[in-house]
Amino acid sequence: HGVRRTRDTQQALAAKRERDKAKLSTYLALTNDTLSRKKNEDWSREAFNLTTQLLSTHPDITNPEFYTVWNYRRNILINGIFPESSPEEINEILNDDLSMTTKALKIHPKVYWIWNHRRWCLEHIPENPTSADTQVWRRSTWERELFIVEKMLDADARNFIAWDYRRYVLESMPVRRPEKTELAYTTKKIEANFSNFSAWHQRTKVLSSLWASGEVDRASSLQREFELVQNAMFTLPEDQSAWLYHRWLIGSGEDKDILEREIDVVQTLLDEQPDSKCGFPVAWCMDSLVAYKLLLLKNHVPAGSQESTDAMSQCLTLLGQLEELDPMRRQRYRDMGGSSLNESPHNSYACHCRRSIEGWMTSTATRINAYISPRLMTNARLTQELYQVAMTFLQN
Repeated sequence: HGVRRTRDTQQALAAKRERDKAKLSTYLALTNDTLSRKKNEDWSREAFNLTTQLLSTHPDITNPEFYTVWNYRRNILINGIFPESSPEEINEILNDDLSMTTKALKIHPKVYWIWNHRRWCLEHIPENPTSADTQVWRRSTWERELFIVEKMLDADARNFIAWDYRRYVLESMPVRRPEKTELAYTTKKIEANFSNFSAWHQRTKVLSSLWASGEVDRASSLQREFELVQNAMFTLPEDQSAWLYHRWLIGSGEDKDILEREIDVVQTLLDEQPDSKCGFPVAWCMDSLVAYKLLLLKNHVPAGSQESTDAMSQCLTLLGQLEELDPMRRQRYRDMGGSSLNESPHNSYACHCRRSIEGWMTSTATRINAYISPRLMTNARLTQELYQVAMTFLQN
């Protein structure tokens, strides 16, 4: 932005076309040579070096998304190079490939095939036969890999491919990292950027494991989690990440005290919004209030009570407001009401929607009849057939 574009001369454009043509010719020649060798099951070093050029090192024509060539490269290693190599040489080759792909990731951080090749390299690191600690190569390589992927996340904290890869590394390391350390890592990432959805998601994984193992008390940690997510909600109420985490903490709404308390918190946030037309902050507040009040109705409020009637009325009001505020998701709000509220013909939101649709069908049918009849008065049978087709379409 703000950079003035210059118009190239015809000579410059022609020169660029010639350069591109030369690059394309080189790329096609290299690709054809590589794929021909693959077809002939050439497992030589020369073929291996061709894959290196095509995937990473050629100055003009690298294509790191060429997954067929990545597969061929691995087959060369397994069938041609590894059988002739010592464990030390295999370890060196794999570490060279890890270094090569590290450079590639700096340019292409979201290419799956690069990450997949790193996985394969890590899984084929051999044991050290000359050391009392046979796992020393594997341990050092996996620890370095965790360091590298965390550096990648420092550069782009929301690279979801890197987050998924990092989970794989944590689960596969010869020496596992303590989960409390991982919890602290997600805290650091979230506090740096509340909209980091991947960090919130990782936190759900870690906490679920810690709670299941009994290493962390669920009841005491929940309060700290609600304080963290409330801070995010009040800071960035328009961002969905914190709201989705908040709903994960609420769960199925079995704890009435927590449910009522969080309804009050969300209502406070809604009341603080300066204008009911301000968009996503209000929409998320209203949407969450409906979801939590429905959980309250389902789990804790006696059916037919005055409290039940009041809560249903509040949900209907909120859903109606959401339709006006967020018309693109109108049908979602209608579905929320129809599937979750009482189907009574007097107070059901679904019934209200059904009556609206029926009214639209009736008025549309009247307009169709008014349009068809004057034009086809001379053919009454055709008029009746067209009318029946139109009504069948509307009813379906």
